[in-house]
Amino acid sequence: MYAVIRTGGKQYKVEVGDVIDVERLAGEDGASLELEPLLVVGDDGKVTSAAADLAKAKVTASVVDQHRGPKLRVFTYKNKSRQRRTLGHRQSLTRLKVDRIDLPGRKRAAKAGARSKQSNEEQQET
Repeated sequence: MYAVIRTGGKQYKVEVGDVIDVERLAGEDGASLELEPLLVVGDDGKVTSAAADLAKAKVTASVVDQHRGPKLRVFTYKNKSRQRRTLGHRQSLTRLKVDRIDLPGRKRAAKAGARSKQSNEEQQET
């Protein structure tokens, strides 16, 4: 299952366990955040994109780290006038780990071990 989320004016495709860098969000290390899903695709390939269904959906992530991105050099230059200027920029980023993607009304599959026990019991009864 994966979801497309929106944060910081950008969209990210995430799955449970993914670690992503997004523009800085408020929160200490270990804090839990809810992100706004735009699209959810289940394990069976079913796509959920209706606004009413997505209002109930939740993507939960935890803050791993607050850090700054790489330094970008910006150089402006005007020909024949000796005008040059160098600027730098470092974006503040938040590293998130996606913990859960919840879509209400979706039946969760039973664990493989539980499924095999049930089938063994059914076979023994017959």
